[in-house]
Amino acid sequence: MSVELPLWRAISWYRLLALAYALLRFDLAYLHVRHPVAGWIYLGALVLWTLATSRAFGNPTRCSWPMLGVDLAMTVTGVLLSGYVDTPQRIAANAVTLPTIWAAGTVLGFAGRGGWRFAALAGLVIAAANIVGHGGPTLDNVHNCVVLLVVGCAIGYVIELARASEATLSKALRLEAATRERERLARDIHDGVLQVLALMHRQGGGSEGELARLAALAGEQERALRALVTGAPQPVGRDGAEQHDLRELLGRHAGERITLAAPGTAVLLPAAAAEQLAAAVGAALDNVRQHAGERARAWILLEDEPAAVTVSIRDDGPGFPAGRLAEARRDGRLGVAQSISGRLADLGGTAEFHSVPGEGVEVELRLPRQGGGSGAGS
Repeated sequence: MSVELPLWRAISWYRLLALAYALLRFDLAYLHVRHPVAGWIYLGALVLWTLATSRAFGNPTRCSWPMLGVDLAMTVTGVLLSGYVDTPQRIAANAVTLPTIWAAGTVLGFAGRGGWRFAALAGLVIAAANIVGHGGPTLDNVHNCVVLLVVGCAIGYVIELARASEATLSKALRLEAATRERERLARDIHDGVLQVLALMHRQGGGSEGELARLAALAGEQERALRALVTGAPQPVGRDGAEQHDLRELLGRHAGERITLAAPGTAVLLPAAAAEQLAAAVGAALDNVRQHAGERARAWILLEDEPAAVTVSIRDDGPGFPAGRLAEARRDGRLGVAQSISGRLADLGGTAEFHSVPGEGVEVELRLPRQGGGSGAGS
């Protein structure tokens, strides 16, 4: 149940009780006022309005701003009408207005809907009507207005705290549920898929040809899947956006022939940017396998700087001559241009390729940080 809902139910019951009090007070005094018929007409309308809106005031999803506007108009009308209905002598003797304490229900409604600021605004409007139309700025009038403002702002602040607490609790419960589901999936994967991949890797480790290649792929997938199911929940940045640790994403590529060197602390990037950068690294490694062969080795170096994140991929393949990339683009082979350079360009980064025939290829991917924040803290 929402922690805010009981407060709204209390407001709804308060309005009903305050209505009964207003009727009782006027019943005791109507023989002494100037225009009792006008007073009863207003109170009759107030009864109909209160009963018609009692359910709406018991639930924040039903209590709309137009409804609160009409409620405020009812209160102000009753306060101003009191100066016409009552006698000057009774007003000078601090006689109560027609809605009496029912007016506080309006302020509480604004507090529940918009917080203490809107409660203060509604309270000021009612206070101005009370001073202008019923007795002027007397000590009792000012006292009643101050009490109305203080109570309304206090309740509005409490409701704002309740909403914040409910949001925090809901987030914690979702995180707990996601963690439990992750643990359940990790157990199932460990008992099934991981064991099969590990068995394939062990059984085919000493083989040759396609069986050896299949065993190596099984080992790589086992490590990547194990890193995935054991990873911690991803943190969020100052703006509330989810962030990923780039080390974990690149760690899925590490294997027997692919070595990853990374900082000891988390390298956090916005989730979309981290995934695209990791995909560009994957495309570079695919090029290594395609052009340097399955037996080629590759090294990934991740550097986290205050202004940018840099990933370098180097292999021990045959390399390529100068102008080869431009020639590939002219021939319509856009693998490097789209999979690597295109991804970095979309992120606002750069991709540079360096190669000397016989000395392998080095790809440097550089992604600037927005605002120049430091790695672990951004």
